[in-house]
Amino acid sequence: MNQLPEVLRSPLHVAPMAGGPSTPALVIAAARSGQFASLAAGHRTAEELAAEIAEVRTRTDRFGVNVFVPNPVPISDADYDRYRTSLGVPDLPDKREDDDAWSDKLALLLDDPVPVVSFTFGLPSAQTVADLRRRGTVTVQAVTNPVDAAAAADRGIDVLVVQGEAAGGHSAVLDPEQSPVWEPLPDLVRAVLARVDLPVVAAGGIGGPDDVEAVRLAGASAAMIGTLVLRTDEAGTGATHREALVDPVFDRTALTRAFTGRPARALVNRFVREHEDAPLGYPALHHLTRPIRTAAAADGDAHALHLWAGRSWRAASDGPLADTLEALLT
Repeated sequence: MNQLPEVLRSPLHVAPMAGGPSTPALVIAAARSGQFASLAAGHRTAEELAAEIAEVRTRTDRFGVNVFVPNPVPISDADYDRYRTSLGVPDLPDKREDDDAWSDKLALLLDDPVPVVSFTFGLPSAQTVADLRRRGTVTVQAVTNPVDAAAAADRGIDVLVVQGEAAGGHSAVLDPEQSPVWEPLPDLVRAVLARVDLPVVAAGGIGGPDDVEAVRLAGASAAMIGTLVLRTDEAGTGATHREALVDPVFDRTALTRAFTGRPARALVNRFVREHEDAPLGYPALHHLTRPIRTAAAADGDAHALHLWAGRSWRAASDGPLADTLEALLT
């Protein structure tokens, strides 16, 4: 089994979760526990990201940054307007399609290198990977199947995060028109390792120490958790989201495009149920629904909020991150 680079060499990794949950405090707490975590650059400006990197560096030099690789799914004006109308909310924004300040963030990470940069949503160019590696940065790519794993290896990526269908939040599928196929995570790890000769971190639906052990036995060098830490003290998860994770009203998760136009796993609430036929269209739909989600968070309305959660959401508990990590290693 290929070994992880030294900076990543720990049994547990905390997933980068854009939109608030991944805070500098969470990254620092993971490092203090001997594990690894990354800042989430998604939906942040380069200036905001730089400030978070500076904060983390005051406490640890063992961390990473996760960025969204531009992989847009254009949506026609007619389909956009149709979906906007279906939402039944006045004054929603006109169509906006952008690349999440990719060039600015990449320039920052090349000018002021960090230990690890991970990618999701798309593959960076081989030149980008080489440029980062020349600056001493370890590169990581999230994939959901062996074909994409091989494509990432061809770009020169150092490490793979193999994400199973059970993962909460956005799927790492490179083709957003294809939903991830359900497969036991250990089997997916074995399939990827049969195709590529790279170290693997397994993610998606990890709910307890047995899951950690299962992916390690399958050949993964580490297990990655996300949903399990959403209620921890150091996470920046909003109060409404935190409460929904333990509310018996929410009794299942589903993959949905309703909030962002890209497949993402969330607790099933009214918004998810009413918009099961949401079109593809990322990032346009992300910007479209953002005012609705912002208002829902402010009002405590869990039924209009994106309640990202993986299949093991019931195992999420409050308290210090260190306690959650320790419980997974017992």
